[in-house]
Amino acid sequence: MTTVRIPAGWPATEEEARAVQDELRGRVILDEPGPPPGTGRVTGVDVAYDDERDVVVAAAVVLDAATLDVVAEATAVGEVSFPYVPGLLAFREIPTVLAALDALLCPPGLIVCDGYGVAHPRRFGLASHLGVLTGLPTIGVAKNPFIFSYEAPGAPRGSAAPLLAGADEVGRALRTQPGVKPVFVSVGHRVDLGHACAHTLALTPKYRIPETTRRADSLCRRALKEATA
Repeated sequence: MTTVRIPAGWPATEEEARAVQDELRGRVILDEPGPPPGTGRVTGVDVAYDDERDVVVAAAVVLDAATLDVVAEATAVGEVSFPYVPGLLAFREIPTVLAALDALLCPPGLIVCDGYGVAHPRRFGLASHLGVLTGLPTIGVAKNPFIFSYEAPGAPRGSAAPLLAGADEVGRALRTQPGVKPVFVSVGHRVDLGHACAHTLALTPKYRIPETTRRADSLCRRALKEATA
């Protein structure tokens, strides 16, 4: 497990963090298709916290996109790098997530975040932030719609409906299993929304949540127990 320190110059206030978002948001690429679904490698990232100890653990799990077998995995532990502020959660997680990705023994390919990309009040959630910093294609697959509205998609697997901020589509509510609550897919960086949904369906053959997220969630919870034992 890699140990992480808060980077020098890391934002310490809400104003500083928002300024970083404003600077980086213009670098998000929305019009590339990204890698074909079901090919290459795909990596899930997730984090777990122990707020009493001010500890955050990140996990990165690489899967073969065709078989969904685990290819590589890595974890990192660090100090929580920013206070809890809605809309600025990426600043609590990015340093440790980057360290976990750096510790992988193979390239991650597409990165799937348990959260949001452009479906974010400032259009720059964790998936977009991580994509811009790494240059890698990223998508966000969240368990709830955050502050956005949507009409329920049809019951069959693969049904989708726009996730809306007013009249703007910022993502899609996607039914990954028949009759089960949808997940909420948004573009992070270098993957368009149609391909982001196709990747999500390829990663959910049995369960509502992508295998990337399920594996990363399990790993980071185990790593947190080890780090705080």
